[in-house]
Amino acid sequence: MTQLFLIGIGTGNPDHLTRQAHKAIAEADLILVPRKGDEKSDLADLRHLIVADVRADVDLVVSYFDMPKRSQNQPYLKAVTAWHDEIAQIWAAKISEHRQAQKIALMVWGDPALYDSTLRIAARLRPIPPITVIAGITSLQALAAAHAIPLNTLGGEIIVTTGRRLSGERSPENGSTVAVMLDGTCAFQQLLGQDLHIWWGAYLGMPQQLLMSGALDDVCQDIIKMRNAAREDHGWIMDTYILRSVQSLTPPLGFGLQVADRLRKDRN
Repeated sequence: MTQLFLIGIGTGNPDHLTRQAHKAIAEADLILVPRKGDEKSDLADLRHLIVADVRADVDLVVSYFDMPKRSQNQPYLKAVTAWHDEIAQIWAAKISEHRQAQKIALMVWGDPALYDSTLRIAARLRPIPPITVIAGITSLQALAAAHAIPLNTLGGEIIVTTGRRLSGERSPENGSTVAVMLDGTCAFQQLLGQDLHIWWGAYLGMPQQLLMSGALDDVCQDIIKMRNAAREDHGWIMDTYILRSVQSLTPPLGFGLQVADRLRKDRN
């Protein structure tokens, strides 16, 4: 019986691969790798390198497929649903093409369970094969590690959302943390003047990793400029950030209340 393995591979650093993920890649009969055009070819290349680091027959086991583009002329949810249907049809064709393959793997950026649709696409296959999910390091974990901060404050909640929904979510308050993923428009600009601190990162875990942090009002434009330049250089960008009220910052974060007070005075 065909089995499907959805393998979290972290945020671009081959060292993020867990031993469980290493084993699944080593034992796979077929590994499906998406191609997203020439501008994003290094994403497919990196997946190829990860497989090559695990096994010598990479060119025999890897099968590429071209990712369809999501319609921009439909409402968001309708466009995403149609897009996922199309991807599932491509997967089904690939699986049918390799009928002898019993263990089929897809390598998922970050983790299959956090703001990723691989599981939703797999559920469209008919029949639905047995699915094994292998957890990976998420961009939020990599971001917190890169900035050497905890994801949560003491007793504080964590809200994970997208740039599309940021304006509709409540701003960080009372020690809460807002972690934002999939933001193509720098939605943090909507929160200027609210006395927030931002920890931002792009290409996390990769050689071209970029980091910036500070009072949002002070570094907002610097982040936008850095992000635009990086996207121009690489043809793509994956970034995420954490927002927290300046008042919630404490000495263990390396950014004490005295520093926060000074920042507020400087801005005033």
